[in-house]
Amino acid sequence: MSKKNVTFNDIAQYTHFSKTTISRYFNNPDSLTLENQEIIAQALIDLNYKENKVARILASGKTEFIGVIVSELFHHFFSELLNKILSTHEQFGYKFLVFISNGNEEQERRYIDELLAYKIEGLLILSHVIPSEELSELQVPIVTIEREDLHVCSVNTDNYTGGYQAAGLLAEHDCDILIHVNTSSSPVNPAYGRIQGFLDFCAEKKLKHELIIKDLGNTFETFKEHLGGIAEQLAEKYPAQKKGIFFSSDTQANIFLNILIRKHGMLPEDILIVGFDNSPVSREAIIPISTVGQQTDVMAYEAVKMLVEQMNERKKRRPALLKEPVHKAIAPVLFKRETTERGKTETITLQHHLQHR
Repeated sequence: MSKKNVTFNDIAQYTHFSKTTISRYFNNPDSLTLENQEIIAQALIDLNYKENKVARILASGKTEFIGVIVSELFHHFFSELLNKILSTHEQFGYKFLVFISNGNEEQERRYIDELLAYKIEGLLILSHVIPSEELSELQVPIVTIEREDLHVCSVNTDNYTGGYQAAGLLAEHDCDILIHVNTSSSPVNPAYGRIQGFLDFCAEKKLKHELIIKDLGNTFETFKEHLGGIAEQLAEKYPAQKKGIFFSSDTQANIFLNILIRKHGMLPEDILIVGFDNSPVSREAIIPISTVGQQTDVMAYEAVKMLVEQMNERKKRRPALLKEPVHKAIAPVLFKRETTERGKTETITLQHHLQHR
């Protein structure tokens, strides 16, 4: 038997069950007694059975594939989140087909059409370009992450609390001016909560603050150019004032930090920095960056779990489909590191490090 493909007929002959019973073991095992399940499971071992995935897909129409659309991987948050999503295979058994759209709306639509042609069972959207109303019309369960979600299920960070926490951390250090750097965003996008949380904290505490909204592009070169301009602007506008700067991502915060270190040989004492995401770059930066952490492992697990629940429901004879989208918010975690907590010791250590690189 081990030298050829083992068929359902071979398993039936070996166990003295019917082929129908063997088929039920693979497609609806709970319909069999535990004793019969164990007999068939042992037979698969004895016969060295290797499942033919293609044949099973053709027979059942179920591919065990989930499609994933990611807008880009330049921001470390997306690469970290995608890594966590892929790792859920061990927990849920689904495989993933991933496309990166680079923010191109028409390209993203083509990718979705291609994924649907592959008979995916569900779709995860980590991109903001296609409206949720359009996504909701697709004949497949959908869960989005960190994007506009009025018409689809979603998992997001509690961005408002994160923005509030970031402003609070900077305020703890008696900054003369609090500054938030972000890109243009609609209030319907979850990430807008970072802006609103920051503004509300400053208003409640009557703190001097500034909101800088700027399109930074999506490459290292454009980030470096625009953030360099912001660094010069703040130095001219607030000389000799203690500036607490909250960036909407760790990627932004790290590039800004590198600009300052290249110019001054250190992080100036009158500048404090807080990022957002808790991506690896915040921990690995030349000066570890304080940040509002998104719990990417929890977000990935909850998003896949929510999607799998919808997919499983659709497989039932009488599915109870959702009447309204479900939205889940994951609490952020504040990480205090050297870009806000540093002192003279850290400055001396950094200067020593730079001299010996």
